[in-house]
Amino acid sequence: MRIHKRGRARRKAFALLLAGILAVTGASALAAAAFAGQRPSRSQAADSRQAGARPGTVACADVGTALNSVPESAQQDVDQDLADLDVQVADAYRSLSEPGSGGGEQQVMGELAGKRTATLRKLVASAGPDSGLPQDVSALATCAIRRDLVTDASAEDYAPDGGSDAAGQNGGTGQSGAAAPKNLASGGRNGLGRGFVDIRTVTPNTARPTRTGPADGTFTSRCGLNENRHLNPDNVIVAPGVSNGAHHMHDYVGNLVTDAFSTNGRLANAGTTCSDGDQSAYYWPVLRVLDGRAEKDARAPGGGKDRNVGSILQPAEVGITYDSPAGNRVQPMTRFLRIITGDAKALTNGPANAHASWSCTGFEDRQLADKYPLCPSGSRVVRTLKFPDCWDGRNTDSANHRTHTAFSRADGSCPRNFRAIPRLTERIAYDVPAGERFAVDTFPEQLHNPITDHGDFINVMSRDLLDQMATCINEGRRCG
Repeated sequence: MRIHKRGRARRKAFALLLAGILAVTGASALAAAAFAGQRPSRSQAADSRQAGARPGTVACADVGTALNSVPESAQQDVDQDLADLDVQVADAYRSLSEPGSGGGEQQVMGELAGKRTATLRKLVASAGPDSGLPQDVSALATCAIRRDLVTDASAEDYAPDGGSDAAGQNGGTGQSGAAAPKNLASGGRNGLGRGFVDIRTVTPNTARPTRTGPADGTFTSRCGLNENRHLNPDNVIVAPGVSNGAHHMHDYVGNLVTDAFSTNGRLANAGTTCSDGDQSAYYWPVLRVLDGRAEKDARAPGGGKDRNVGSILQPAEVGITYDSPAGNRVQPMTRFLRIITGDAKALTNGPANAHASWSCTGFEDRQLADKYPLCPSGSRVVRTLKFPDCWDGRNTDSANHRTHTAFSRADGSCPRNFRAIPRLTERIAYDVPAGERFAVDTFPEQLHNPITDHGDFINVMSRDLLDQMATCINEGRRCG
């Protein structure tokens, strides 16, 4: 059974999270009530549906993050129910954002609440009394329209059929190396927009890591640039057995067969793009140039049907490195350990689990979380994904896919009853064409916001390779 008890403090933290992600037009009251299992008042519900002229996005409680435990026998049903909830939100957002595809706001949100109620009741019944979910799901079913989250870097700025309003066509300087357009600070659509920042205007905000312990070695897996174009919109960790469970396209390196239906046995018997025999699955959302060109997935799930459009960029660099952040000794990981970093729904969930950052080569002492970098000529766009480096020592996964791992503290120590393991860092760089806007693939309602960037990892290394990794780090050697 996937069981992980979280206690009252954890429960209170989730209630605060729900209040925060829907903190607009009365929705915070709805969210707080949601975790308590209370039905919102009519006035609260009415306030949450106040209409405005500007289109917004759809924000719902992320039910998966609240799960404490799921019986193994029910896991498949729960995964399907969670995937159905994602489909319902995506459909509602599509109805609100695409003319002629649905009714008015009140009708769309009412229908969404009805569908979520039915699915949540099934989910609660399957997950059982220890799931952490309230028996009364009526409040969890209520979602809000968030207009405050929509910016000029969002999906409203380009058409789902592949059209775009590229910066180069409107006088923006893009990646050309000239001075940043004035409207970068103020928004507007005659440039790259508020979602982009000239990296040269960012104050350095990172410091060279200080390792107080002797374990200052590194282990590197060289896994290529996804030259074989292994792409799909699945997520075998969060939505196993569900086609298009991610609603956005993923780039893969390492294991050659990773998709929604990859069992441990199938992964263990597969080939790999990694030169050291590392069969692990490494994947992240693709980056697209918003150039108006139709990709192969322009009319497919995960692509155009989920409002992910434009040319997919192949990485120019992919670095996969393991180390110990503070130099403390690490223990080997276990095979088939699953770890995620970042939050694919951070736009509506809030930044609590957002651990990805953006920068440019030559400027990596300046990292951005919620903006895309505007890089000077000759500089590449860089994404950095740092993974949790503490593990509970027992579970290869958890019901919410997070609580079996944790990030270490500033001194490198782990939470109680957790042990230090090698920290995975993925560094992915791209050559973005001059003058072109770009965006990461997301769930439709997450509006391609850079804060939603995330990565997934399934460890499929042999015991010998896992031991070698830990030894290299602990002895201060450079391996790989």
